[in-house]
Amino acid sequence: MAEVIRHRGTVVAIEGDKVRVLIEQSSACSACQAKSMCMSSDKKEKFIDCTLDSLSGEMPALPEVGAEVEVTVAQRMGWKAVVIAYILPLIVLVATLAILDMRLDSEALAGVIALCVTGVYFIILRLFRGRLQKQFSFTVRKLEH
Repeated sequence: MAEVIRHRGTVVAIEGDKVRVLIEQSSACSACQAKSMCMSSDKKEKFIDCTLDSLSGEMPALPEVGAEVEVTVAQRMGWKAVVIAYILPLIVLVATLAILDMRLDSEALAGVIALCVTGVYFIILRLFRGRLQKQFSFTVRKLEH
């Protein structure tokens, strides 16, 4: 069975079979008892668009706005996202910089062009976001209390 990444969240909107879930990501410090006295506590809110999970063909319990849910995604999808968002742009940046540094006399110009090429990579990524969203599907199921 494939490894699954799970997060708890709260439903903030429902449209058809699409559910928008608010997940609060917190660092280890934010759970600390002394966080009110410390300035290093870190807490971020993220929104995730999910589809309703169909468990073995049965209709799952439908969540309502404000319900606590569990969002899941295959761990391999997490690794794929890391490759697309971090590793490939780094490779593009370093490869472009290395090639241009050998061909140009100005290292500064090579650096600026390498950054621009990396920016174009992210623009292309943005243009294909619809196709990527189909590949990265999150599922949500209502937590039973």
